[in-house]
Amino acid sequence: MKKKLSLIPFIALLFSLFVIGKSTVAADETTYEIGTDITFAPFEFQNEDKEYVGIDIDLLKAIAKDQGFQVNLRPLGFDTSIQAVQSGQVAGMIAGMSITDERKQSFDFSDPYFESGIQMAVKADDNSIKSYKDLKDKTVAAKVSTESAAFLEKNQKKYGYTIKTYDDANGVYGALKNGTVQAIFDDYPVIGYAVTKGEDLKLVGEPKKGSAYGFAVKKGKNQELLKKFNAGLKKLKDNGEYQAILDRYIASSSNTASDQMKKVTPKKDKYVIASDTAFAPFEFQNSNNEFTGIDVDLLKEAAKMQGFNIEMKFIGFSAAVQAVENHQADAMIAGMTITPEREKSFDFSTPYFESGIQLAVKKGNDKIQSYKDLKGKKVGVKVGTESADYIMNHKDEYGYTVKQFDTADQLYDAVKVNAVDAIMDDYPVIGYAISQGQALQTPIERVTGGKYGFAVKKGQNPELIEMFNEALAEMKRTGKYDQIVNKYIKDGSTTAEKADSVSEKGIIGILKNNYGVLLSGLLRTIGLALLSFAFALILGVIIGLMAVSHIKGLRVFASVYVDIIRGIPMMVLAFFIFFGLPQLIGFTIPDFTAGVITLTLNASAYLAEIVRGGINAVPTGQMEAARSLGLPYSKTMQKIILPQAIKIMLPSFVNQFVISLKDTTLISVIGVVELLQTGKIIVARTLQSADVYFIIAVMYLIVITSLTKFAKVLEKKVK
Repeated sequence: MKKKLSLIPFIALLFSLFVIGKSTVAADETTYEIGTDITFAPFEFQNEDKEYVGIDIDLLKAIAKDQGFQVNLRPLGFDTSIQAVQSGQVAGMIAGMSITDERKQSFDFSDPYFESGIQMAVKADDNSIKSYKDLKDKTVAAKVSTESAAFLEKNQKKYGYTIKTYDDANGVYGALKNGTVQAIFDDYPVIGYAVTKGEDLKLVGEPKKGSAYGFAVKKGKNQELLKKFNAGLKKLKDNGEYQAILDRYIASSSNTASDQMKKVTPKKDKYVIASDTAFAPFEFQNSNNEFTGIDVDLLKEAAKMQGFNIEMKFIGFSAAVQAVENHQADAMIAGMTITPEREKSFDFSTPYFESGIQLAVKKGNDKIQSYKDLKGKKVGVKVGTESADYIMNHKDEYGYTVKQFDTADQLYDAVKVNAVDAIMDDYPVIGYAISQGQALQTPIERVTGGKYGFAVKKGQNPELIEMFNEALAEMKRTGKYDQIVNKYIKDGSTTAEKADSVSEKGIIGILKNNYGVLLSGLLRTIGLALLSFAFALILGVIIGLMAVSHIKGLRVFASVYVDIIRGIPMMVLAFFIFFGLPQLIGFTIPDFTAGVITLTLNASAYLAEIVRGGINAVPTGQMEAARSLGLPYSKTMQKIILPQAIKIMLPSFVNQFVISLKDTTLISVIGVVELLQTGKIIVARTLQSADVYFIIAVMYLIVITSLTKFAKVLEKKVK
């Protein structure tokens, strides 16, 4: 009995402790331990303040606030969170967890809070892919062993694309960025999040429905928490807060659509646009001797769409830069890379072309499939280019030797005759060469390079930039941009149309199709030389006579003039006269006129020295004899000294004219298209440097030989 009596208070104590404990636990359970993943953007990840945010986190916190409970978030990782729920260490988990029949055996799930799926994405400026049907003959990427990869494999035959798989997201997104693939597939919230973070992507089509995500608790446990989650989720969906949370992290195809083009009012009747003369496929003369190319077509289309008038001047890259800076042109478009240095002097449009460099080998050379295969080989590049920098920086790594060339035609001829095993150049230039029938292939993916922009002088013509940007965006939206680019470039993913319909193979083909423009260039060269030499002869004789004058001031002036003109390189003199002098005199000097002035000044200095030397070659005794007979100085020079001096000077005059004829090639720097520049333009289109320069050499040879023969006949008659 005592024993029984002694047990009663003990049992009563245990009962009271149990009740108190139960009530305490119930009170404490208003705060729930919730497991989640460490990083699964956009569902859970750390922001820049090291705080966990994301769809799952924001959604759970909003539901907890609405339903009146607290959560203690524990980012354990996906697998660890599963174990923690099973062992009772956390009350539930939210981690982008797909609801599957297998998991339902161990977990109780909430109503689905997110319907996932897979989504296609392309580059933001790619308007050629609008549906799965447009993937034919394209290359598409996905991560290995994912729902996206399975979808691609299942539908490959149906849509006719090629698949590339990568181990991680960096590989997939990087492949799209550098042009290795034309489209990618991934979980649509992941791609949507990438768009919101500024990735250069555009979602195409609606997501393919996939598995649903749910909030999970251990089977049979924490049912009140599940009910609270479902009630809060329904309320958030009804009041719109749920969608606001999704929109915070995910972009959709509907909210990435481009706006319609805005029309901008031009402020000038006509805009003068400067460009290069030979940078195929961006600007070059076609077989009809008309300037065409990506830059030309884009600008003409923009002008048509926005309703402004343009006058294009193809004067060379350097000359175009100077023309814009000196207000001789309103803008320039010439494959101009946007750089921080150039942005100090120019305002640029939205980039209209993302360039890059690429390795090419002779067609049929299958021994080079990677940079490692270049060991012991020779690689050619152009001097001072991005390609040259890249090749020089990696030559020790891959063990090749480097040969540098001054021009593109030398570079492409080198690989043609096996002087080098491979070349590297801007990929659109290589692509154009391939489209024109050059026997090249590109075994290695290109390296991403700079971006090209349409440029105006800083602070000038802002409406011109705005008009170009609006038109460019519309061209990309409608697919016109791709149509223009693909017309000129051929690589692994595009097929270019043949830019020329006329055969220009061999010397006969070039002459047949270009004899008119070659003769025009020759006449311009001869005209420059004759006109400038006539003026130079007059000026040179005057300066030469000053140099032998008995008046000291005239001799000093002549000496200073000759020293200054001969001391300035002719190319620098041409730049000053064409670009610098107009700023001093207040009006523009035409390029041909500037060329004549440059050649005149340059030749006059040398002719003055020829005159001085010729006069001094006449024996001084003749001057003294004439003066002693009472002849004045002027009569002595006119009747006695100069007739003899001219005979002495004549061969040198002819020689100086030949030099002036050759010097016309330097005037092309200010945009004068003489014979050599005409040849360069033809080479840029045909890439047949040997044949073209042979023709030009023969033309120069004929002209100069004829002049030399004529000079000898003239010399005999004079004697």
